This record gives sequence, C-alpha cells and structure tokens, in this order.
Amino acid sequence: QTPAFAESVTEGDVRWEKAVGDTVAEDEVVCEIETDKTSVQVPSPANGVIEALLVPDGGKVEGGTPLFTLRKTGAAPAKAKPAEAPAAAAPKAEPTVPAAPPPPAASIPTQMPPVPSPSQPPVSKPVSAVKPTAARPAAEPGVGKGVRSEHREKMNRMRQRIAQRLKEAQNTCAMLTTFNEIDMSNIQEMRARHKDAFLKKHNLKLGFMSAFVKASAFALQEQPIVNAVIDDATKEVVYRDYIDISVAVATPRGLVVPVIRNVETMNYADIEQTISELGEKARKNELAIEDMDGGTFTISNGGVFGSLFGTPIINPPQSAILGMHAIFDRPVAVGGKVEVRP
Repeated sequence: QTPAFAESVTEGDVRWEKAVGDTVAEDEVVCEIETDKTSVQVPSPANGVIEALLVPDGGKVEGGTPLFTLRKTGAAPAKAKPAEAPAAAAPKAEPTVPAAPPPPAASIPTQMPPVPSPSQPPVSKPVSAVKPTAARPAAEPGVGKGVRSEHREKMNRMRQRIAQRLKEAQNTCAMLTTFNEIDMSNIQEMRARHKDAFLKKHNLKLGFMSAFVKASAFALQEQPIVNAVIDDATKEVVYRDYIDISVAVATPRGLVVPVIRNVETMNYADIEQTISELGEKARKNELAIEDMDGGTFTISNGGVFGSLFGTPIINPPQSAILGMHAIFDRPVAVGGKVEVRP
C-alpha cells in the first residue's frame, strides 16, 4: 500500500515499474509515487508474482491506499540471463527474391537532348507565341526544409506545484529586490590558498557556496527579523532562534530546495559535507520530503547558468531569498586607481 506521506503532502501520482504477471524479489521497486515535493519508491514486501494493479498508471493515491496484490513465492526469482545465440544450423534456403523490375522506358532518356549550335543566334518570338510554363506541383506537406511541428508533454506533479507556489508567492508577498556588487577577491584568494589542504583534510572540495551560506547565517543572526515569519492566523511575527537555509538545486524533474539545518552551529567543512550529500541525493532522485521541509531562508545560485542579474522569488512562508550570480572581471576604482577585480 501507499506509504504514509509527510504532513504537508496529501496525495501523489503512481507510475508503475512492473506489470501484472511480473515476478519480483523482496525490496524490488514495483512503482514510484510522485508527490508535489519528491518521488517515493514503493518496494515489494516479499518475493512473489504481481497478480493485480489496483491503481491505474498516473492515478492519484493518498497515504495507505492499496496499490497491488502479490502472490508470495518461496525463493527470490532468478535474474533473467541474456538470451544466448542459438547453435549454428544449416541455413535454410530462402526463396529467391525476384530482381526489381526496370524503370519504365519513359523515365529513361534514350538520347541526350539536342544542343543548339552556338553559331546560331536566338530567334526572337512575338509575345503572343510564348506559352506559359506549367506551374510546379506544390510540395507535399511535411516534405522539404522548414518542417514545423510541435508535441505535448504532461507536466509532472513537481513542476505543477512549483508553478503554483511561485504564482502564489507573487500574489501574496510584497517583494522588493535590491542589487549589490561585491568584490570576490578575498574569497577567491582564501579558496585558492586553502582548497588543497581542505581537500586533503576533509576529502571535500572547498567551494563558494559554503562562504555565502556562512555569511548569510551571520547576517540573519544580526537581523533576526529577516529570519522570522508572519503567522497570518494570529497576526504575529514568529522569530526562530535557529537558522535553516534552503539551497535551490536544479534537477531534471524540477527545482528542489533541500535544507541545511542549524547552519549557525556549522563550520565550512560541515556545510560543504551537507551540500555534497544533499546534492548527491537530488541527482539520484533520493531526496525525502523531510530533506526539504522547513527552511528559514533560501539561497539560489543562478551563476551556474551564467546569469548576470536576477529577481529571485521568495519561497513562502520565508521572508527573504538571496540570489547569487556569475563572477566577472570588471574595472573598478580602488584607492583612486582603476583595477580589474572579480
């Protein structure tokens, strides 16, 4: 049956990996349930044969809904071996295929058209004697250059939910975007100086994201109102004494925002380790709902796409979001002189 969902998720869509009559082993994935936030795999509870699918492919289910019936068997099914080539046998005489008939005689020129002698000048004709050339037949539809086509693809639940939440944020939040440039020289110098020792000690790459996560944690501690949320029911501002930062990650299924919890207690190695683990789970589509629940502030890194500026949309009920963008060398005034800085 459908596993229990988190409190914020009520239903999901079923996508079957197996069919009626398939033999499955214990813990083998039978179907996947796609919710608004993530996908949940449903394994077989025992070795057996699937006798019936109780929900159609793409059907909606809630937690606890029966999904399929299984007839248990004793041993786990043997893995199917690749089909072996049959032993070489005497080749059967195949019926002789008659040769293709020659093209009609009319389509084969019997002789070259006569070439006018270059010594004879062209003879002018009156306009009335000129016969109009027959129009060429119209090209068949879909043939030739410039073929235009389109196809439709149903949006998965995650993308539908993303679109819905973004529009809700635009409708309910009084959003204001400010733009600031920062000199990345010190961070680049720090990273270049310590990245080898950091990798050797922690077996982790030292990136820029950990610096922005840590800087955001310091800023949120100094300005706790930005880390707070408004409770519409009670008309109160709820201050949180913890900092959970959501990091936006693009996946083939859509944008997900796993949460780094208690950032205020972490060092650079802790942050990089958590980012690495969450990123790996996101790429393998293994993020659980618990990995994305909550969050008091979001960081979105559009710089990986080369963006220069952007207006990120707040992730409700959070109060703010930080958009990071690409690093470019630019001429800036430093101490009365023009220098190139990142």
